[in-house]
Amino acid sequence: MSTRDDAGSDAGNDAAGESSADESPLRLVVVDDHQIFRAGVRSELSGAYEIVGEAGAPQEAVAMILESKPDVVLLDVHLPEGGGVAVLDGLRAAEVATPVLALSVSDAAEDVVPMIRAGALGYVTKTIETEELIQALRTVAAGDAYFSPRLAAFVLQAFSAPQPVHEDAPGLEALTPREREVLHHLARGYAYKQIGLRLGISARTVESHVGAVLRKLQLNSRHEVTHWAASRGLIDRDDE
Repeated sequence: MSTRDDAGSDAGNDAAGESSADESPLRLVVVDDHQIFRAGVRSELSGAYEIVGEAGAPQEAVAMILESKPDVVLLDVHLPEGGGVAVLDGLRAAEVATPVLALSVSDAAEDVVPMIRAGALGYVTKTIETEELIQALRTVAAGDAYFSPRLAAFVLQAFSAPQPVHEDAPGLEALTPREREVLHHLARGYAYKQIGLRLGISARTVESHVGAVLRKLQLNSRHEVTHWAASRGLIDRDDE
């Protein structure tokens, strides 16, 4: 995770203070096998998050998450004893649905895709700036996917079906043209406000369309929307 100069830190602390004044800080567990990195995360994020636990290995991490019940987990990919996937598998076995943001020095597909398949809602690299990491964690804690644009492209490609699916694919016929537009943007990882700006509608209207899409497709989250759309080859046909 990149560091900032003193002026940047002061600005970040001011922003964190404004956020905490409006709402209680989210509770975070940090999982990384390097203690010095965990200490850096604690220092950078303590103004924006309540760090309720740390762990350096999968079994320890699962136990910590079950005990502390955080709002979100920041999970290193390359842990000993099975890596981040082992943590996600442990949480799934325990039927715990805590949102997880994966973090790694690597942005290679062979590292990213297994984490998403195992249940991580997002993936960022350790070059991320502190303010972006704060936003990424908030996004994932809210149940939304978070990737950099480059990572999102090949994650979606990895979940795409080999054969393209036409617009009359089962399920799409139930959506209005506007709902299909919202679906395509949502599946690409855009936030409600970004979708609204791209389509010329309000974020509240976008939220209403998302609710209709979830209901009609019988899905529960935008993470499931991403998988649904990508598995049907719909992402590749969404022209920017």
